[in-house]
Amino acid sequence: MNRNLAAFLFPALLTVAVAAPAQVFTLSKEQLMKYTEKWQGDRFPDGRPKVDDKLLNKMDGVSAEEIWGVLPNEGYLNQYEGDFKILHPEKKLIGRAVTVQFMPARPDMKAPNDADAKAKGVINTGNQRVIDMLQDGDVLVADIFGKIEGGTLVGDNLATYIYAVTHKGFVVDGAIRDLDSLIDIPMGAYFRGVHPTPISQQLMITGINVPIRIGNATVLPGDVVYGDREGIYFVPPHLVQKVLTRADELHIHDEWTQEKFVHETSKYKSSEIYGTPVDPKLKAEYQEYLKKKLEELHAKEGSK
Repeated sequence: MNRNLAAFLFPALLTVAVAAPAQVFTLSKEQLMKYTEKWQGDRFPDGRPKVDDKLLNKMDGVSAEEIWGVLPNEGYLNQYEGDFKILHPEKKLIGRAVTVQFMPARPDMKAPNDADAKAKGVINTGNQRVIDMLQDGDVLVADIFGKIEGGTLVGDNLATYIYAVTHKGFVVDGAIRDLDSLIDIPMGAYFRGVHPTPISQQLMITGINVPIRIGNATVLPGDVVYGDREGIYFVPPHLVQKVLTRADELHIHDEWTQEKFVHETSKYKSSEIYGTPVDPKLKAEYQEYLKKKLEELHAKEGSK
């Protein structure tokens, strides 16, 4: 190596190493704000986007297909994951993502991480470390790389705590235990499998509130988690309003279309009405119907 280059690089590398204390990785407030700069709303003190509760409540009336109708067109092709076991398929899970990444334990990494955590007063350096950070409206999203035996994020006790604190639930690319007891908790829970073992000591947390992978989806802290009986969408915060606006229009379109199908099948074939009316008069009728219904909807929302 060139001596001048070495003289420059080695002190720089040493500075980086000294400046990086042994700790679980997390995004700084500045980094979170950089990665989510398109979000212009409120944030938590750590920089995580804080989508308003009113918008979260309205997401309950949205379908996965309506989310799909927006995200790919905005360039977000990797926000959905299916093939979960679902604790209560009839119950949607909607909230703000808190992310955690687990990896197989490696002693030279786990030991200093645990020591650093305990020096900061963290009682449990495993799964409870992130569980104790949760607050109302959060959804814990955990990457345990699909592990089933020993990959059990929670049993009935910690699941009870999560629901009591967040009033939401969790998503885990891994497993749970105590299913017979968990079924009595009215929470949203998505998991890959069930196993009687507790979470393994051969796992370690490597990141909290960092970008993680859940199957085919990339999840950022503050994403709006939308879970239904089909699977999970992780919606970037800045696109939530666009999803809701598009959903309102689709609901009105479907209402008008189905009304025509039920009462005017003698006049029209399905292809003349769905997905877009063919007859100019029908198009004008639909546009007028859409305008009227949107005005009524906005007036109703404005009165609340």
